[in-house]
Amino acid sequence: MKLKTDFFTDIKNILTAARGKAYSAVNTLMVEAYWLIGQRIVEEEQNGADGAAYGEKLLENLSKELTSEFGKGFSYANLKNMRQFYLTYFDSEIRYTLCSKLTWSHNRLIMRVEDSNAREYYLNESINQNWSVRQLERNINTHFFQRILSSKNERNITRTDAPFEQQYQITDFIKDPYIFEFLNLPQPQYETESKIESALIKNLQLFLLELGKGFSFVGRQFRISTETSHFFIDLVFYNYLLKYFVLFDLKTTKLTHQDTGQMDMYIRMFDVMKKQADDNPTLGIILCAEKDETIVKYSILKEHRQMFATKYMPFLPTEAELIAEIEREKRLLKVQF
Repeated sequence: MKLKTDFFTDIKNILTAARGKAYSAVNTLMVEAYWLIGQRIVEEEQNGADGAAYGEKLLENLSKELTSEFGKGFSYANLKNMRQFYLTYFDSEIRYTLCSKLTWSHNRLIMRVEDSNAREYYLNESINQNWSVRQLERNINTHFFQRILSSKNERNITRTDAPFEQQYQITDFIKDPYIFEFLNLPQPQYETESKIESALIKNLQLFLLELGKGFSFVGRQFRISTETSHFFIDLVFYNYLLKYFVLFDLKTTKLTHQDTGQMDMYIRMFDVMKKQADDNPTLGIILCAEKDETIVKYSILKEHRQMFATKYMPFLPTEAELIAEIEREKRLLKVQF
């Protein structure tokens, strides 16, 4: 007798849900155990003598005993991680969040972030956006948090018509610079705008992850037409959290006043022709290879509350290069305001 499809599907869903709950429960207990082990290690170190030397010997001996008794997972390095886990989050009030919402791999990455504000951001976003371990690691390595902060300025715009918990700022969704290392272009500085645009679409999932939360793809070379002319916008997205259409114009050269004028026209046209009654005003972002201080200071960009010019880097910079770039962007913002 052949089973009914809906009957089999129901049974499969019950088992899948049960396995998911079992995994979640095991993860919660394991991470909490690691926190408690870290706490107990610190307490023992504080009661011991000879400071660091005692702590090092303590972990070495503990590793041998636990490995002999329980098997893998209790190396000297992992015990140091457990100790650091407790020291980073010694406040027991946040234990539930750390243990029940994130895996040990997530926690191990986040606790190494020195900036407490950045740690809190990565904790919340990992939970709310369901970041994978790989995605979290990339975001930490590319200073995701700091790049969002670099775009915050006097143009912060809040949705005051929404409940407090939904009052997002535009600049919570904009980074400067954007990093597109996933394009895998050997000499990106010599590529055409069309080639980079094609590479972004080919890697759309990674592009969306770099853009951040709430973005969905609408179209490439999106056409808007008047009675006499057709215009094509490089990339169009919609952010369902802010209820904005977001237009991207890709430039492989330094930002010019023609670029800002063109984006201003696109924004105005899109607001008239495409924006729905319950949408917020259209947002425009010019992705450029370089910004010009004069253009930033004296063009329409200075006063436009719905237009941003941000730099993109089609390669993964070193930490020093990225921090230097963020500092340059902050100086440009001071020029602008």
